Amino acid sequence: MDELFISIWQSTVILKRGVDSLAATRIAGCTQSAAIEASTSDGLTVDGIVSKQWTILEDSESDWKSHAAAIAQSIQVIKKRLQWKKLMVKVDLLTMEINKPDIWNDPVHAGNISREHGSIMGKIKEVKTFERQLLENIDMINLAREENDSELESESVKALQMMRKDTKEKELEALLSGEQDSCPCYIEVQAGAGGTESMDWAAMVMQMYKNWAQRHGYRVTIVDEMPGEIAGIKRATIKVDSEYAFGYAKAEVGVHRLVRISPFDSAKRRHTSFAAVAVIPILGDGNSRVQINESDLRIERFRSGGAGGQHANTTDSAVRIVHIPTGITATCQNERSQHQNKASAMSVLQSRLDQFEMARQAQMNAQHTQGLTEISWGNQIRSYVLHPYRMVKDLRTNYEVSDPDSVLDGEIDGFILSYLSSILDKDESEH
Repeated sequence: MDELFISIWQSTVILKRGVDSLAATRIAGCTQSAAIEASTSDGLTVDGIVSKQWTILEDSESDWKSHAAAIAQSIQVIKKRLQWKKLMVKVDLLTMEINKPDIWNDPVHAGNISREHGSIMGKIKEVKTFERQLLENIDMINLAREENDSELESESVKALQMMRKDTKEKELEALLSGEQDSCPCYIEVQAGAGGTESMDWAAMVMQMYKNWAQRHGYRVTIVDEMPGEIAGIKRATIKVDSEYAFGYAKAEVGVHRLVRISPFDSAKRRHTSFAAVAVIPILGDGNSRVQINESDLRIERFRSGGAGGQHANTTDSAVRIVHIPTGITATCQNERSQHQNKASAMSVLQSRLDQFEMARQAQMNAQHTQGLTEISWGNQIRSYVLHPYRMVKDLRTNYEVSDPDSVLDGEIDGFILSYLSSILDKDESEH
């Protein structure tokens, strides 16, 4: 059984050599300017707008103070989620590192530092741009009113309306600031104890994630699936191929509990079932942490499982790959050929080994993802109750929905965003 843990993946991007002194000076200048608080011509700042507590109306209204207050509030939320003060300290440290004359003696290290610095500066620039545009539009509205220019005022209010939408979207993106968050991922579901009932529940959970991914336009590929003897699945793995798939899906890691009247019980008794969910980021070519040696692998070939019939697989096309030193395995049986199954299984194995190595380096830090360990009562993160009442409740955040059908149909964004927000709030309070 696999153990999956959170940690930090490291990009390996080698940039151009030679950061000259002029470029270093410009970088330092950008950092210093980012620390200066912008204001309107009469001294109003973003924090000042929030402190005025202007009423926030619907975004369809034409009240410019309402839009300005909403934008300022969003900017504050974005800064909080980005851990702004820590970000400013980090960029200063990286700038000092870039300015070292010998940094390019190690091109890989220099590339990593340059890439991280560029990423942080991009975030800072984006926030400062929002602040500047907000304050400039307020100045334009004040000027338009002084000169009775209704056209200019209308244009500025419309600009604030657009900004309000943009900053709200950036609030969401700011939840996903982890280095792995932008990766696609594998989602694995495994049935707990309970036989057919738990296997059916595991299939329902997997279908929930397929629906969720499809709602967002993510590309979903079934990598491996072991069907149950009567119904459902014993385990299954899908690949969710989209930017930020891991950033969102990591919120789903843990044990999911179902309470319902069992359709497999002739006495119509209430049953409790469990299914475990794990999420693995796909780091991509060039970013892998572990080099796989062919001599460390045991490759097993077997006949793909399925329902049988005229389309039953009659060749040994399914592939299971075992990494002998760690015992980590990966299986694929859903491709058309043995060659394709082997390639998919190798991709899964690489991701699992990468995460295993990152977990080791992070001393088994399970902040965002945990193992498919004991699938039982005490390890659950979310409860789905279909009887005697109807409710889905996340036990980490207390976020709940009274319509289980919509949740099982893939409407889980509320749970995901609630969890991601709670993690950031917890980190903020700890620091």
